[in-house]
Amino acid sequence: MRPCIEIKQMKKVFCIGELLVDFVAENQGNDLSKAKEFTKKAGGAPANVACAISKLDGKSVFVGCVGDDPFGAFLLNILEDVNVDISLAQKSETFTTLAFVSIDADGERDFVFSRGADKELKYDSSIKNDFKGNMVHFGAATALLGGKLEDAYGRYFFDALTQNSFISFDPNYRADLWKNKEEQFIKKCMPFVQKSHLCKFSLEEAQLISGKTDLNEACDVLHEIGTETIVVTLGGEGTLLSTTKYKKIIPSISVTPIDTTGAGDAFIGCLLKQISTSTYFEDVLNDETTLTQMVAMANKAGAITTTNFGAIEALPYQNQLVS
Repeated sequence: MRPCIEIKQMKKVFCIGELLVDFVAENQGNDLSKAKEFTKKAGGAPANVACAISKLDGKSVFVGCVGDDPFGAFLLNILEDVNVDISLAQKSETFTTLAFVSIDADGERDFVFSRGADKELKYDSSIKNDFKGNMVHFGAATALLGGKLEDAYGRYFFDALTQNSFISFDPNYRADLWKNKEEQFIKKCMPFVQKSHLCKFSLEEAQLISGKTDLNEACDVLHEIGTETIVVTLGGEGTLLSTTKYKKIIPSISVTPIDTTGAGDAFIGCLLKQISTSTYFEDVLNDETTLTQMVAMANKAGAITTTNFGAIEALPYQNQLVS
């Protein structure tokens, strides 16, 4: 049993990982080789989560690295505009990371990455004390690919454990980044699945990491590894909430999606923001009714995000969720 963690009103959520530019081929199909026009958007899963929390009137801190170039300045300005704390963001001489995104008629997307400054994040030991009693989200798509970022990611994970932080994990698997290296990805995810209080997976991720195609069996394996609370996002079908005591699918609202980019980040950001207002996180994770309500609200945040292009721009504000 993990120690009881007191979460005083509105704790900070530290989001660690990449901030990048998404060049989005809107309404041009899912074949990037045929796309002719791209729109510049801010992206990167941890940054999206930080923005989701902040736009819902929570407190988020982004910890990551961008290039000391116009694209890096653009990205930091986007985060600052939605009141994300960027005081711990770093700049590098390496060019800002870029992603090229194709979107098909159903809003599903594919990625091709041109990695840059995100991998240059340096570990900052002074942050350790800030983690105490707060929340730390590990949800970077690029953090397990080696280099300085992976080193910093692992050390921040250790700090979060030793500082009694609430820890959430989203593997954010990207097939383009892990082609022919899937087993390595699974192995690197294991410590986070074992020690995190909350894990968020897509269906593909839950099946890949557990080695099981049946979703219930997949969750059982993931619980055996260590995590006690799991949410598996299922698109329009809603979310499977799984604990060691029960499993239930919580439906989402009906929308017509045009871009699913950032929907999962909106979901976990909304869920973390709600948890951040609790006095003791165990009270939430052990209360089926409360947790179900929170997941339903997070489903709504994710669904709304799919109704517009771009992740951060499409993330809802608090008044959109309560209307």
